Amino acid sequence: MKVSRHTKILEIINLKDIETQEELAEELRRSGMEVTQATVSRDIKELKLIKVLSSKGRYKYATISPTESFLSNKLVTIFAQTVLNVDRVNNMVVVKTISGSANAAAEAIDSLNLDGIAGSIAGDNTIFILSRSEETAFNIVQKLKKMINE
Repeated sequence: MKVSRHTKILEIINLKDIETQEELAEELRRSGMEVTQATVSRDIKELKLIKVLSSKGRYKYATISPTESFLSNKLVTIFAQTVLNVDRVNNMVVVKTISGSANAAAEAIDSLNLDGIAGSIAGDNTIFILSRSEETAFNIVQKLKKMINE
């Protein structure tokens, strides 16, 4: 079911300019698939869909290009090789890297499109990530630690 839904989503966004999850859910329903907004939201994450500016000047869902996917994988590798420690203080995540690597590691974090990140800033060897809640910060730390096998 999920595979056929994912296939249909990719077909829909390639044929039409879909701007919202609600529009996508409606298109799926028109094709005979019963979906909720939560399901569509998960599908968008799993398919790693992004929003791009359409020729009409509005944002629409699109697939990530192979080049961007390749770059994202490279950044994750760089992250795993340069991060020394990931810690949390309240709703702030602190990532320590080897000297000169914080910007590349921060770019890797950005490429993950993690939910709940309000913003981040990178220095030479430290990244501060402001999350929207302590629970979100905890989840971010867990995900980042998995990436460095900690």
